[in-house]
Amino acid sequence: MLKRLTIIAIAAPALLLAGCAGSTAENRGLESVHQPVVSRTDYIFDMNTDNGRPSAGEVQRLAGWLASLRLGYGDRVALDDPTGANSAARADVGATIARYGLFLGDAVPVSATQPNPGTVRVIVSRTTASVPSCPNNRDTGNGNFNAHTSSNHGCAVNSNLAAMIAQPEDLVRGQTGSATSDPATGTRAIQQLRKGTGSGGTGATSGAAGASGGASGSSGSSGGSSGGGDS
Repeated sequence: MLKRLTIIAIAAPALLLAGCAGSTAENRGLESVHQPVVSRTDYIFDMNTDNGRPSAGEVQRLAGWLASLRLGYGDRVALDDPTGANSAARADVGATIARYGLFLGDAVPVSATQPNPGTVRVIVSRTTASVPSCPNNRDTGNGNFNAHTSSNHGCAVNSNLAAMIAQPEDLVRGQTGSATSDPATGTRAIQQLRKGTGSGGTGATSGAAGASGGASGSSGSSGGSSGGGDS
């Protein structure tokens, strides 16, 4: 019995230390384990049509639905018309979303169900980015005995990136570069620098140099005049 108590007394401090160190992350690299997660949500709205055109009441219902969604930049709107014969409905939907500065897209997301006959379906796709694992203060206050990064490392940068990016799907797919470039656009920053008259513009520097040169010339003329007077 005494031997068993001795073993427990010796092992207790080691168990306590293991419990303190067990909550620390073991990320020995510099890349954060907290990365933005991109998710897409599709909202659907079915409209009744009469001879291929929705009634004024249906268009008003659509406008109210879009207002409730707070439609805005980054949202993609498509019209699912299985028959392809409701061009008038497409024009009405396009005019409604044009108030939000958006265009009707051609690609239609896949839905679980098909629109009923005599109806068209408006689909709003909204993509968001977030870092669900942040903040993570799991190892705050614990000892760091193997030089690993903090459990909250990267949360600030990646959370701000997810919140500020205009097109969240670019985090997954990226953006293809344009095959052509406009020289006027590419050199716009340099032109503004050359025309600038502030502290950072080269125009102010050249103007100051010209003024300095003019002042030197004036002093030289003054000296010549005074010398002539002495003679």
